[in-house]
Amino acid sequence: MLKHILKIFSAILLLFITSTNAQNYNDAIRLGFPGLGSNARALGMGNAFNALSDDASASYFNPAGFGLIKKMELSGGLSFTNYDNTTTFFGKETNDNTTNTALNRISFAVPLPTYQGSLVFGLSYHQSKDFSSIVKFDGFNSGTNSKIQSLLDTNIPYDLFLTDDNYNTIINGNLDQSGSILNSGGIDNWTFSGAIEVQKNLFIGANFTVVNGTFESINDYYEDDTRNVYQGETAAGEPQTTDFRTFYLNNTLKWNIGGWDAKLGFLYQYEDVARFGATVQFPKTFAIDEEFLVSGSSEFASTSYSLTTDYNDKVAYDIVTPFELTGAAAVNLKGIIVSAEATLIDYSQLEFSNSNDGLSASYLADVNKEIKDVLRSALNYNVGFEYTVPTVGLRIRGGFLTQMSPFKDDDSEFNHKYLTGGLGFLADGNIGIDVAYAYGWWKDIGDNYGSNVSRTFQDVKVHNVMLTTTLRF
Repeated sequence: MLKHILKIFSAILLLFITSTNAQNYNDAIRLGFPGLGSNARALGMGNAFNALSDDASASYFNPAGFGLIKKMELSGGLSFTNYDNTTTFFGKETNDNTTNTALNRISFAVPLPTYQGSLVFGLSYHQSKDFSSIVKFDGFNSGTNSKIQSLLDTNIPYDLFLTDDNYNTIINGNLDQSGSILNSGGIDNWTFSGAIEVQKNLFIGANFTVVNGTFESINDYYEDDTRNVYQGETAAGEPQTTDFRTFYLNNTLKWNIGGWDAKLGFLYQYEDVARFGATVQFPKTFAIDEEFLVSGSSEFASTSYSLTTDYNDKVAYDIVTPFELTGAAAVNLKGIIVSAEATLIDYSQLEFSNSNDGLSASYLADVNKEIKDVLRSALNYNVGFEYTVPTVGLRIRGGFLTQMSPFKDDDSEFNHKYLTGGLGFLADGNIGIDVAYAYGWWKDIGDNYGSNVSRTFQDVKVHNVMLTTTLRF
């Protein structure tokens, strides 16, 4: 009877603990780290497009570029992503991948009649980020540690009869550990933009974006006594808990995302030779409605146990990203356009705020302090070229971009790097089709619990194909 009473109390305690420890700097990075945009021409040039931005994708890159549009324009596109991850875990390699196909943009631009200069407005839907990713791992941990031990203060092991009435466990390592983390979702932007030519060849533009999106992370984790270390041992002081075999835990995190942001852009065109661009991306405010669920089970030789209910908790809070400052230049060298840009992002300025539901101010203050302790400023850069084959209308593109890791202690192998290429064709100056391919690679790590006691070493490869069509009239 006492054990059943304590189980009810532990369920309440677990609900409290899991709800108050789910948020950390990784959640903020998820929203603050840049995506790949939604324009095949730009991606083919390594997204070095800030100083060009002469189509409706200017809503993403530089809204001042709308001032260069001379005809009404309707454009849209698709993207395909293959995320491949090879994980090394206690010397054993495991590979898995996940794919996603999406409508990534529909944009409309309208130039208005003016006595001189230009005045252009645009309305655009685009997917600014794809959250698709996967981690899968399996290896034998010969150390004297386990996730069961790391969860003793949450009462999960007690609820699953993995501890005795004094909350002691005999399960102290030498287990096969395996699992997977599957992430999905994305961020959609609905953007209204406008640009004006304030004097000859100098354009100023701005946009306002309403954000919505989703994110889901499904984390399955197993610990198995594959070498019969605990054969004949009694886990909870009761006969039915003899011969421990398996511990399973599932954490599922769900986000509904709303929010808004704004950007200010400048672009100067020097005759037909060069363009110079600059943008200020103001802090983005994301409103998060979060649901966090926990389920699990244990298995012994003669019986098994499950958590009697999914521990479902809901909280709400905001994540605010830092300013992003971009400077860019592009030159036209007898039919070859060469473009480059750099963007400064101070990730230590990421911030949790405005929780009126479930999270205390002191907890958010601790998370924000940790962000400042572990994150840094990053300088991202993009370079690209485009060559137009004379008389044919075929455009050949290539580029490279790097997105620096936000963590202070990371070296360059953790930077996201992409090598890109693409082709485009413009018929009669009115109908265009562009296709781009980007190959990305970087290293990553993840801890199942503790720090570097059950760590996955990840080798990530990403293949992204993007198609964009444009109609001008």
